[in-house]
Amino acid sequence: MSKVVVIGFPGDPNLYLADVNAGTFTPLSNVAGALASASQLRASGGVVIKDVDFAVAVSSAASVSAGLFDT
Repeated sequence: MSKVVVIGFPGDPNLYLADVNAGTFTPLSNVAGALASASQLRASGGVVIKDVDFAVAVSSAASVSAGLFDT
């Protein structure tokens, strides 16, 4: 399975392509088709999740190792 994801952040209208295997993170400039439809849904407050089983936005990489998820 490929480890490539499209990511969008609240307050940022852009979408980004992250390729984990290549170690790259690139803004998408031409969004079309189903991805454009999903992006429009996102712009109106919708959330789209497909084939990702865990994702969490954190304020910094340091917060992950600082026990952010410890109970």
